Amino acid sequence: MALPEASPVSPRVRDLLARMTNEEKVAQLVGYWVDQGDEVVAPMAGEMRTSTRYAEATAHGLGHLTRVYGTRPVDPVERAQWLHGEQRRLTTETRLGIPAIVHEECLTGLAAWKAATFPTPLAWGASFDEALVEEMAAAIGGSMRELGIHQGLAPVLDVIRDPRWGRVDECISEDPYVVGMLGSAYVRGLQGAGVHATLKHFVGYSASRSGRNHAPVSAGVRELADVLLPPFEMAVRDAGVRSVMNSYAEIDGMPVAATPDYLQTLLREVWGFDGVVVSDYFAVAFLMTMHRVAEDRALAASLAIAAGIDVELPGADAYPELVALAAAGGTDAALVDRAVARVLTQKEDLGLLDAVFEAAPETIDLDTPEHRRIARELAEESLVLISNDGVLPLAVDTTARVAVLGPNADSAEALMGCYSFVNHVLAHHPGTPAGIELPTVLDGLRANLPHARITHAAGCDAEGPDRSGIAEAVALAADADVAIVVVGDRAGLFGRGTVGEGNDVESLELPGVQRELVEAVAATGTPVVLVLLTGRPYAIEWALPARAIDPGTRAGLGIPDAPSDADAAPARAGAAAAVLQAFFPGEEGGIAIARVLSGAVVPSGRLPVSLPRSAGAQPYSYLHPVLGGRTDITSADSTPALPFGHGLSYTTFAHEELLVDGKVAAGSSFTARVRVRNTGERAGTDVVQLYGRDLYASVTRPVAQLLAFARVTLEPGEETLVRFEVPTQRLAFTGVHGRRIVEPGAVELWVGPSCAERDAEAVLDITGAEHPVAAEDPRVARAVIEASARVE
Repeated sequence: MALPEASPVSPRVRDLLARMTNEEKVAQLVGYWVDQGDEVVAPMAGEMRTSTRYAEATAHGLGHLTRVYGTRPVDPVERAQWLHGEQRRLTTETRLGIPAIVHEECLTGLAAWKAATFPTPLAWGASFDEALVEEMAAAIGGSMRELGIHQGLAPVLDVIRDPRWGRVDECISEDPYVVGMLGSAYVRGLQGAGVHATLKHFVGYSASRSGRNHAPVSAGVRELADVLLPPFEMAVRDAGVRSVMNSYAEIDGMPVAATPDYLQTLLREVWGFDGVVVSDYFAVAFLMTMHRVAEDRALAASLAIAAGIDVELPGADAYPELVALAAAGGTDAALVDRAVARVLTQKEDLGLLDAVFEAAPETIDLDTPEHRRIARELAEESLVLISNDGVLPLAVDTTARVAVLGPNADSAEALMGCYSFVNHVLAHHPGTPAGIELPTVLDGLRANLPHARITHAAGCDAEGPDRSGIAEAVALAADADVAIVVVGDRAGLFGRGTVGEGNDVESLELPGVQRELVEAVAATGTPVVLVLLTGRPYAIEWALPARAIDPGTRAGLGIPDAPSDADAAPARAGAAAAVLQAFFPGEEGGIAIARVLSGAVVPSGRLPVSLPRSAGAQPYSYLHPVLGGRTDITSADSTPALPFGHGLSYTTFAHEELLVDGKVAAGSSFTARVRVRNTGERAGTDVVQLYGRDLYASVTRPVAQLLAFARVTLEPGEETLVRFEVPTQRLAFTGVHGRRIVEPGAVELWVGPSCAERDAEAVLDITGAEHPVAAEDPRVARAVIEASARVE
C-alpha cells in the first residue's frame, strides 16, 4: 500500500485499506444520489444526471449517500427506516461491510420535510450573536443525528463582495471576522452534536466578476489572504472543522478543484487540516465541461484527486476513472490510497465502522418547541431597524386602522432562504404542505395587535410587471392610520425567484414593481412602515428620510449634509416613516417581525453588510482603502446609503471613555475598555463595536476594520464597562513580501454604532519589530463585561 508508516491513520484503517481492491477503494470516494429525478436542486443537475443503477453503484460499497431526506418530500420516519435497512445491507452484503456517510444540506436547518427552518446566515450576521448561532447548530445537528445523517453541507464562509450575487442570502457578512466568528460557532454546535460540518466554498466563490454565479475570480494575493481566507482559517484552526468543500471558482485562470495550492498546500500543510475534502456537486466533471482544463473525465479525476479532493459528490461522474488509473500504479494509485484513508478515518471517527443499525426511530419530531424558541430568538435578534421617525413601536388601540400591504405580507415562502426545504424542494411539489407551522407577517400582526382593525392587500407580486393590485392597496392605505408595507424577495434557484443560487441581478432596485407600490402608498400621506424581507441588501435610499443618517455620520461617510431646513422640507417621494430590514428570518420570522413592530421586542440587529446606494457602485466593501471611497478625483460615488454595523433601537446608548494601552509590542495583545450606558427609557441590547485603522502602513489599509464586538443588554439608566482583549494579529495584513505580518505604527481606535460613527476614540501605538503571524498566534478578540451599575 502507498501510505507511509507515519501517516496519521489507525491500524484498523490501514488493515482495511490493505485488503481493498481498486474498485472498493474508489467506491469509498463517491456518492450516490438515490432520489435524483427531474427536480433541479443543484447546478446543471439535469445535464449531469447519472444512468448508473443503485445496485450496481453499491456493489463494492459506497462512500456517501446523497440527500436521502432533502431531495423530495419523504416522511422522515419512513425514510429513516429505509436508511437503516440500507445501511444494514451495506454492512452485511458487501465484502468489507462498510456503511455509507449520509450527508444533507443544513444551512437554515436540516433540509428535510417537516424539519425546522431557521433564519438565513445573513440574519445570523445581523444578530452578531455567536452563542445563539452555536445553539441553533446544535439543535440542527441533533435532528440530523437522530435521522442517521453524519455530515452537513454548511456553513457558508464566503465573504460578501457584491450584493448582486444571488447567493448573498447564504453568506453571513461582508466582514471576514464576523463570518469567521459566527461560522466557527456553527461548526462547534453541529459537530458537538456528532455531525461533521463542511465549510463552503473554499475559496473565492463570492468574489466573482460582477456578482455572476460561477464567473471567473480575479482576486489578488492580499484580497485572498486578508479577506477571503481568514474565516476558513478560523473554522479550521479554532473550531476544528472536519470537512471542507471546494469552490466552483477559477482564480486567475486556475480552477480551485484542480489547484493543490489551495486544497493541499494551504489547507493541509500550512493550516494543519486533517479532515476530508469533498467536491461541490459535479465540480470534478466541471473541470472538463465548464472550465475546459481536462479533455476527458479521466484527466478531470486525476487533476481533482491530485489537487486534494477526496470525495466526488453528489455521485460518481468522473472518479470511476480512477479505478483504471490506480491499477496502472504510480502517482494516481498513491493519491487514491491517501483519499481512501481519509474517508475511512472519517467513518471511524463517526462510529460507522462499528455501527450495527438494529432499529430506526419510530417517532421523530424535527420541529420541537425548543427548535421554535431558538428560531424565534434568532429572528428577533436579527431584525435591523434602519430608520424610525417615532412611528415605531406601533401604538394602537381599538380604533386603530392598520393596512398590511405588499406581496410578502402574507407569504410564508418569503420568510425563508434559497436552501430552506420549502423553497429548495417543495417548490417542485405544488400542493404538498410545508409540514411545519409558518405564520406570515400578517398572521403575526393579527396575533400581536389583537385590538387593531387590520386590512390586507398584496398590491403586486414579488416579481413581474403587474400593477393591477396597486389601486386596492392605495385605497386601503388612504383609509388607515398606518400602512405596513412588506416587500422584498422570493428565494429560489436558477431563475426561479428573485434571489438565491443562480439568481444574480444587474439592478439593486426592489424586484418587479414593488417600489411603485411603496411610493404610491406613501403618496396617500398615511405613515408607512416599510418591512423588507430580502436575501440581499437593496438600494432603498429613496425610502429613507433625509436625516436617516445624522450629520456627523454623513460627514464620516463623505455624504453631503442635508440642508438646515431639511426637517421642514417635504419628504422625498416614497420616504417611509420607518424601515425594518429582515434577512429571511425563518419559520418564526413573521411572529418576530410583528413583535418588533408592536414593541414587545426591542430591535437589536445591525447591518452585516453595507446598504448599497446603487448597483453601479458595486462591488463595494466597508473594508476599502482611502481611494476605494468617495474622493474629489472621480464623479462616481461608491458611498453606501447606510454603513456596515448600522442599526437603531427603541432606546439609545452612549459609548464613552475608550481607554486603551498606550503602547503594545507587535504580536502581543492590548486591552480596550469602553463605558456603555443605556440613555433611553426602555431596556435594550447594544452591539458594541470596536474599530481600528492603521494611520500609515507599508501597503494600503482599510479606512475602518472591525476588531471586536459584543452584545450587551442594559436596563434604562444602567451602564457597564466592556473590556476587549484584542490580539494585535487582528490588525495583521499581507505585507510587501507576501507574508502576513503585524506592523508597528500608530492605530486609531474607536467605538461607535457603525463603522462610520465615532462615539469614543483613542490611539494605540504598536511598537517593536515587525511580527510574522504564526499558526499558534491568536485570531480572536475576547469581550468581558466588567461591571454594571444603574446611573441615577
